[in-house]
Amino acid sequence: MRISGIDIPDNKKIEFSLPYIYGVGPKTSRIILKSAGVDFDKKAKELSSDEIAKIQNIIDKNYKIGGDLRREISDNVKHLKETGAWRGLRHSRRLPIHGRTKTNSRTTRGNVRKTMGSGRKPSSQKT
Repeated sequence: MRISGIDIPDNKKIEFSLPYIYGVGPKTSRIILKSAGVDFDKKAKELSSDEIAKIQNIIDKNYKIGGDLRREISDNVKHLKETGAWRGLRHSRRLPIHGRTKTNSRTTRGNVRKTMGSGRKPSSQKT
């Protein structure tokens, strides 16, 4: 089944299969289903064509999804870099943008340990 050009898994409940669309999360999927009047417990393959059309219309009218959303986010980051904002500099250097950046940035920096014994070779190897 396709909604907004994205294949949605048929065997899952529609509440959990809508977040496969980029830009739709769990809470947004519940809001969409409630406004479309679709039962949360229905599986995606059990939906009628009318229900699919209602969901499609709600998503198209109210939400940016997929490529449009990715383009908007990249434009926002590009704007931050061009204006020389702090967040733009952090983006350009591929460093964490928010929070405690010394310890909580393993995913961005790679698993770089900066303590004394963390990079030490095991004692069985030659030095």
